[in-house]
Amino acid sequence: MEENFDHIVYSKDVLEFVTVAAEYCGYIETFEEDKTSDFLSRSQKILSLLYLKTMLLPEIEAIEEETEKFVTEFDWIRISEKVASRLGEHDLFVEVPESAVLQPDDISSVSLSEIFADIYQDLKDFISLYQMGNHDTMNDALFFCKLNFEQYWGQRLLVTMTAIHNLLHGAEDIDNEE
Repeated sequence: MEENFDHIVYSKDVLEFVTVAAEYCGYIETFEEDKTSDFLSRSQKILSLLYLKTMLLPEIEAIEEETEKFVTEFDWIRISEKVASRLGEHDLFVEVPESAVLQPDDISSVSLSEIFADIYQDLKDFISLYQMGNHDTMNDALFFCKLNFEQYWGQRLLVTMTAIHNLLHGAEDIDNEE
């Protein structure tokens, strides 16, 4: 591992983002024993913090044109199915804008479980690259994760937060249906 701890990839805001991203990935990989309400409540907290910490990331430039990917299609499907199984009938389809400049055809209907898997995929790829300890790789992992947040999964995270809020604070008891 390179020893220049003054590098931007070791700044306070980046390290806090890394911590929350790792918390999200770790939780999504291990939540099976949680009740639906506990899963949603903890997810709400982590996703809120993830949004905040991503917004606080510094502006940086990419060194390379792309980064290595670690999450396979099988991994994505496994996470999506695990979340879908936990949410059951509460795995809602939500309307997600697909671009910052909305056109009539730019809205997609996506399940919450797919959104959880999308966010997981980007964060797990980021964490895997960041752990390599090479400054250029860490820099690019951060750049592309933030870019993907701005262009793709940030909007999905916000829509998911609304759905989770409605599920947790709605009239029905979501755990009685398990």
